[in-house]
Amino acid sequence: MAAQVIVPETQNYWGEMPEKEFYASQGVKNCKGYFNTQNGTIFTQAFLPVRGEKPKGVVCLVHGYGSDTGWTFQNIAIELVQWGYTAYAADMLGHGRSDGIHGYVPNVDKVAASLLSYFKSVCNTEENKGLPSFLLGESMGGMVAFCMYFQDPKAWDGYIFLAPLLVIPGPMRPTWLQRTGFSLIKPFVSSWPIFPENHIVRKAIRSPAKQKLIAANPRRYTGKPRVGTMLELTRMVDLIGTKFHEFKAPFLTMHGTADVVADPEGSKNLYMKSTSDDKTLKLYDGSYHSLIQGEPDESRSVILADIKAWLDERVNPN
Repeated sequence: MAAQVIVPETQNYWGEMPEKEFYASQGVKNCKGYFNTQNGTIFTQAFLPVRGEKPKGVVCLVHGYGSDTGWTFQNIAIELVQWGYTAYAADMLGHGRSDGIHGYVPNVDKVAASLLSYFKSVCNTEENKGLPSFLLGESMGGMVAFCMYFQDPKAWDGYIFLAPLLVIPGPMRPTWLQRTGFSLIKPFVSSWPIFPENHIVRKAIRSPAKQKLIAANPRRYTGKPRVGTMLELTRMVDLIGTKFHEFKAPFLTMHGTADVVADPEGSKNLYMKSTSDDKTLKLYDGSYHSLIQGEPDESRSVILADIKAWLDERVNPN
């Protein structure tokens, strides 16, 4: 079922400047499209260097819950192009301009599989084949990226997890009574938005000005969490907790110590339990959940520099 949010294409966070002109001012060529998968059609974006120079590598991006690949999330992709990489992103099913009931994620594995099919298609094009490739997931996108590893462990050369949702903090986690009761009637109420709203934007974003900017995203899901989504996310974090030791790929995981949306213990557990020979944990004192979109500029610059350094070390090991 398609539930795309209809928004004028001229409405962007940067104001009235035409899209093509804005991207050109950033040294980026933006290409939008749609990609058909077995689980539905997803909206895609490619961020390419204007001058067409050969990139250092390819980075695929997965956004978080309620978000999309447009608005301020795309700033990550723009930064990557300016560092010499090519970036690709797609709206998850149930988000942005992709198929699905808005804000509804009843099956994370299907979300992961749909993104994986698109990302593999772009990584295997003539211009990208043979380049180092990386997968970056933010928040719930980190959970989805973790799942993609188990669907194809050799798809990427490394992973970047930005405040990944691998452990749900106690106040955000559905209670035993909620999980038990809703599981019994899930076939009838799965898509109902009836879980309490936890003011995620306010809790996730430290900069007041950026809170307002992100809240203005016209494609952001603003309803209450849907029953099936909360039950599925809870199921997935419990499953992921049993699989940390099986994750063997190179990775960088990053978390703010003041994150109350995705527990920093998730990144810590992944780092401690993973059997990867190349693993890095970065904790940022006092930072909230949204490390790139929502932190003050000074903190954001440090985080971006850490991502760039980690990538550059792996495409230029000498």
